[in-house]
Amino acid sequence: MAATPAPRASDSPAAPPAADPPASPRDVRLFWWASTADALGTQTSGIVLPLLLLTLGYSPAAVGLIAGASAAFGLVLGPLAAVPADRGARKTVMLWSAGLAALAMATVSVMVAMGRPPLVLLLCAVLVERLCTAAYDAAARGTVAMICPPEGYPRLVARLQVGDNAALVLGPVLGGALYQLGRAWPFVVDALSYAATAVCVGFMRADLRADPRAAAGAGPAAAPTDRPADGEHGTARPGPSPEGPDPRARRLRRAALLTEAGAGLRLVGTTPLLRLVTLWTAVVNGALSALYFGVLFFLERDGHSGSATGLVLAVSGAAGIAGALAAPALAVRLGAARTFLAVTWLLVPLAAGLAAARSPWAFAALFGGVCLILPCATVVLQSRTIATTPPHLQARAGAVLAAAAGGAAAVGPAAAGLLAARAGSAGPALGCTAALIALAVYTGWAHPRTLKNTGSTS
Repeated sequence: MAATPAPRASDSPAAPPAADPPASPRDVRLFWWASTADALGTQTSGIVLPLLLLTLGYSPAAVGLIAGASAAFGLVLGPLAAVPADRGARKTVMLWSAGLAALAMATVSVMVAMGRPPLVLLLCAVLVERLCTAAYDAAARGTVAMICPPEGYPRLVARLQVGDNAALVLGPVLGGALYQLGRAWPFVVDALSYAATAVCVGFMRADLRADPRAAAGAGPAAAPTDRPADGEHGTARPGPSPEGPDPRARRLRRAALLTEAGAGLRLVGTTPLLRLVTLWTAVVNGALSALYFGVLFFLERDGHSGSATGLVLAVSGAAGIAGALAAPALAVRLGAARTFLAVTWLLVPLAAGLAAARSPWAFAALFGGVCLILPCATVVLQSRTIATTPPHLQARAGAVLAAAAGGAAAVGPAAAGLLAARAGSAGPALGCTAALIALAVYTGWAHPRTLKNTGSTS
């Protein structure tokens, strides 16, 4: 799940912002189109990049290097990019990130169209794109709270998930078709999608800056922007020495940056709801990744064609869209806490069923069931965390949650391979079932009132 929340500003609960942002249907639509265009372009090019590298004669090790370096860039740079976003430059970061990512993908498309691009240049362009994506994602995490009142969070979060799932279904199909026309075309579409994202963000009228009154009480995290200017109140900041910048001033700036970047981690650790979200998303994302690769291992071992994998992806994407559309109404009807716990327990039999499945249709049905019910839980979690989080901390804490989920998802394939080697084709599903049982027991025992005490999602 892609989390967008952030916790409180201190050890004690912080009140929500004084005034809720008015509903802005125009900005909501523009933000949805920006997010969907971004996801569609990423899915279109992402599905063919490994194929392109292998076709150009690069080794699987080189392909793995690019994929691993890209993922590492996102995990490391996300919390750093969240600092300026939370400090008032949210829209600027989103605009520049989307624009530079469009330029990077345009460069890749030109290099591919000209022939066999050097691996170093291709790697640099892909890493620049990954850096820009991490910065954009970090800045975008607080946007929901800026353009929508709390009662609209579940519906907007669900609509964003619909766009992501639609991109997951259409992107690989579009990427494959364009790749047949010419190797550069998927990357051209990705560049255009980033350009469309930048245009949509640029036309948004909402002020995407956090309320400065809330930021003023943020403690150490607010210090770099809330200090008086040079010379105010009879104080002066360290200045440059004749030999160059003051080393002490450089150390202070680095310490302040690390303090700001680490604010999200500290706040997640002191907020029960955010601790629950971190654990839940990490376990579920890791389990989904392992389950998917377990299905791939089984289908490949039994000699099924690529169409079987396409069937699983198509059914899962369609089920995810249906689940996201139904999630807000279902959460209102059943209640947020009841919906969340029900989804957590229902994941267990679906994962166990994958251990006994033997046909592509069975895998598609069970994986589709997982993707059908999962949005109900993610809409509840994201809506609650957005509603209880001061906007000036959303990006930084959201980056921490995204890093936990992304790190767990990155470990999933390796865990699936290890379990398959030790316990056969059913090993990944059985291991994930055990992990999901433990998560459901812990959630029901340790956090029965966490969601009930954080307001309503309706």
